Amino acid sequence: MLSNWVEARTTAQTTVVSLTIGLAVLAGLALWTSLSMQRAATHLHELNEINDHWGLVVQNVDVADHALVDYIRSGTPVMRQPVANAAGAADESLRWLRDHGGPADVRAATTVGNLYGDYTTLLRETVAAGDRGDTVAVTQNADQAELTLVSLRKQLSTVVQLKRLETTDYLRAAEQKNSRLQLAAAIAFVIDLGLVGLCGVVLLGHRRKILRQAAKSEHEAMHDALTGLANRTLLTQRTSEAIRLANQSGEPLGLFLIDLNRFKPINDTLGHAFGDRLLQHVANRLTGAVRDLDTVARLGGDEFAVLLPSVGTAVNALVVADRVHRALEEAVVLEGLTVDVGCSIGVAMYPTDSLDAHELLKHADIAMYAAKRARQGTAVYEPGLDSANAAQLTVISELRRAIDHGELVLHYQPKADLRSGTVCGAEVLCRWQHPRLGLLGPDRFIPAAEETGLIEPLTQYVLDHALAQCRAWQLSGWDVPISVNVGAQCLHDSTFPEQVSALLERHGRTADVLTLEITESAIIADPVRASDVLVRLRALGVRLSIDDFGTGYSSIAYLRTMPVHEMKIDRSFTTNMRSDSSSGAITRSLLGLAHNLELEVVAEGVEDEETWTALAALGCDIVQGYCLSKPLPADEFAVWLRDRVLNELTAPTS
Repeated sequence: MLSNWVEARTTAQTTVVSLTIGLAVLAGLALWTSLSMQRAATHLHELNEINDHWGLVVQNVDVADHALVDYIRSGTPVMRQPVANAAGAADESLRWLRDHGGPADVRAATTVGNLYGDYTTLLRETVAAGDRGDTVAVTQNADQAELTLVSLRKQLSTVVQLKRLETTDYLRAAEQKNSRLQLAAAIAFVIDLGLVGLCGVVLLGHRRKILRQAAKSEHEAMHDALTGLANRTLLTQRTSEAIRLANQSGEPLGLFLIDLNRFKPINDTLGHAFGDRLLQHVANRLTGAVRDLDTVARLGGDEFAVLLPSVGTAVNALVVADRVHRALEEAVVLEGLTVDVGCSIGVAMYPTDSLDAHELLKHADIAMYAAKRARQGTAVYEPGLDSANAAQLTVISELRRAIDHGELVLHYQPKADLRSGTVCGAEVLCRWQHPRLGLLGPDRFIPAAEETGLIEPLTQYVLDHALAQCRAWQLSGWDVPISVNVGAQCLHDSTFPEQVSALLERHGRTADVLTLEITESAIIADPVRASDVLVRLRALGVRLSIDDFGTGYSSIAYLRTMPVHEMKIDRSFTTNMRSDSSSGAITRSLLGLAHNLELEVVAEGVEDEETWTALAALGCDIVQGYCLSKPLPADEFAVWLRDRVLNELTAPTS
């Protein structure tokens, strides 16, 4: 209960807001204390200055009194000058107090000033009488001055005591105020400290929550949501790891591909909910029929797989397959209904039948279909099961070697801005310079690469060499953006954006020079994962293009939501648009759709000037085809590009 409260979002928000307010209050108190102390210091300075002037008044009065006493006692003319000098010496301080003191100081300075004025007058009359030699007047004036001095000193004594009391009271009040501020700051500090501790607890709670969610997400990424079994990704990983261990131990491993025989009619008749519960039941039976170290996976639909590490021989694998058959042949009772499922199992062994995890799964799939066709229940893969597949395997083996030994060559077909005719890029097309068969087109090896997982290293090869060529052209003064086709498996690989970023950095090219062309089918195969990869590629700055639009699923919903920049209209429409009204209508519709979605449009298969002109009239953006040039090797492309630029420069202007 407490952990749920700590991990709640409202708790985190409340704690952060409270801590923010607490810190603001603490900062405010600190500022207030600082200002209060500054004001107190200023006021004390003012009080001290006023007290200093009152002190000067007292000092001047004392000096005058001493001078008068000395003069009367001595009776000598020389002592009259100090009296004359002392007379009125306090006037300046009294005037300052009347101008700068507080109301009480002004009143006191006025009263004292009147007495002091009388006292000063008597002093001056005493000096004047002395100057005349009138000793009687001197004595009389001196006596009156002494009487006036008594009243003056009483006034000054009262003022000085009041100023001392005022200063003492102010210091006491300031100290009390400062103590209250310090207490408030201490309380705020303790509260903030508690809030910081609470924030720490909340952050730790959220960290635990994030770790749980990450573990859950990782589990979901590697497991089937319906059955909880391993999915294709986890199966591939574990197969690769089992192959690595098998290479070390020398002990073969086996892989089953299992397809349920009667699942589709059951699912169609009794509904998907019943079918889902049946799949869960099948998953439990499969898990119970194999060893703990074996991996049971659901690949999708009613297709399952079982990885058998360290199985030893094909005979041992067949024993396990027989056990699986018996487990799945037993009738299943669900919701009061009894159904029979049954299955077909294909068996492939490593290293006898395959070289890697993808090939092992492929051969198990071939064997499974052989078992299904022959109604044998179980079949072990043999090359003779499908001669076409055997020939395909040869192509696959040689293709892997071709990638490793650099036998693949790249050709470049230019793309031009339809309005200006300026070359604005080139599509990279892969060819295979086969040592025996000569130059092979992509249709001879791309399908095999897509089926076996070689499409990913092949795509890496093409990207690496194309970006290297792009960099070489840049250094020669030709800035030519390139377009590269990307298979479905790359869009389902979460690390693909990082691979593209690393290649761009290696060859010193910015992301905007690269366009990745994808097909509709690649997106629809796994739209969630493909969308995530495409969003990250777009964030990287790479341009995205939907290739051959209109020939596949043509899902406008996916086109609307996918983060693409460009649509390529398939050549099957553009080539026939002038002779076939349907192709022309489709081309116009696709152009309108793309422009409404703010996409650039590239028309493939533009073979002649008439098609170029027709596309220009429809507002197409970019063209590609034999009207410009056929695909060319890199060096011939550079020559073609140079000649075209020279022709543009020397062409007469209208």
